[in-house]
Amino acid sequence: MSGGTHVSPETRQQVMAAARRLRFRPNDIASSLRRGSVTTTVGFVIGDLTNPFYFSVAAGIERELAAEGLIMILAATDDDPGTEERVVETLLKQRVRALIMVPIADDQSYLDGERQLGTPLVFVDRPPHNLAGDTVTLDNHDGMADAVRSLTSIGHRRIAFVCRPGSLYTHQQRLAGYRQALREAGVMDTSRWERTESLDGPSEEESVRDLLALPDPPTAIVAGNNKASAAVLRALGERRDEFAFIGFDDFDFADSAGLTVVAHDAVELGRRAARLALDRLARPEGDIQTIHIPTRLIQRGSGERPPAPTTFEDVPQAP
Repeated sequence: MSGGTHVSPETRQQVMAAARRLRFRPNDIASSLRRGSVTTTVGFVIGDLTNPFYFSVAAGIERELAAEGLIMILAATDDDPGTEERVVETLLKQRVRALIMVPIADDQSYLDGERQLGTPLVFVDRPPHNLAGDTVTLDNHDGMADAVRSLTSIGHRRIAFVCRPGSLYTHQQRLAGYRQALREAGVMDTSRWERTESLDGPSEEESVRDLLALPDPPTAIVAGNNKASAAVLRALGERRDEFAFIGFDDFDFADSAGLTVVAHDAVELGRRAARLALDRLARPEGDIQTIHIPTRLIQRGSGERPPAPTTFEDVPQAP
C-alpha cells in the first residue's frame, strides 16, 4: 500500500484487489505518526463562514498547495476572538505542516512556542499581535483613500464611512485612508459621518438610517467591506439614486447593479499566503516577509454621481 518495491507483482495485485473489496484507504495521519513526521496538510483558519471573501482566499491557498501535493484543512472562528486559540490548537493537534490564519484576537503570542518549534505561521488580511510572522494584507489604506478622492474630485464633502467592527485592523486602515483623503480636500471633522460600531451595537442598516436623518446628511457613502455594502444598499432602498456610493470589496451582483467598488484579487491574496508558507518550509530561517496586495477602483456608475448644487456648502474647511 505504501508503494514499496520489495513485493512481487502477484502479491501486489492480490493485496490491491482485497483493498478495493474492503474499501480500505491508508490512514495518512497514522502513518505519519508512526514515522515521527508531520502530515501533508496545511491548516487555514478563517473568520465568518458566510463571508465569500474567505472562500476566494481559500481557493488561492488550495491551488498553490495542491501543486506541491499538500491539502488544506479549513476551520473557522466565526470572527469571535474568544474562540481563536481553541480553533488553532485543534488544528495544530492534527500535526499540520503549516498554519495560515486570519487573526481576530488581540494577542497571538500563544503561538510563539509553535513558531520556535518550526511550524510556519502565515497571517492573512491582518497582521498578528505580539508575534512575528509572515503576513499578506490588502492595500486597505490607499484603496479607500482613492475611493474618497474620486468622490471629492466631483464635489462631495459630506461623505459617510460605514463598517463594523471598527476595532479590526482592516477597518482601521480603511478608516484612516478615508480620513486622509477628506483632510486633503479640506474637511477636518469627519466623526459625525463615521459609523464603526461594535458587532453588538447598531447594525450597518441602522447606522445608515441614522446618517440620513442628520440635519446635514451625507451626499455620498463609502462602505468598508462587502457586508457593509449590502447593508447600505438595503437601507437606501428606493433612495439609492440620491447618493453616490462606493463599496470596498467586489461581489457577485455589483457589476450588474452598476456599483462602483474598490476591488482586489482575493485569490491572489490566498496564493501568496500559501507561497509564503511553502517558502518558510523550505527556508525556515529566512527573513519575515510582509506582502501588500494592490487594490483598484472600478467605476460603474454609483460612485460617479455628483452632489446636488445646494450641498457644496456648510462643511468645515481647512483654514
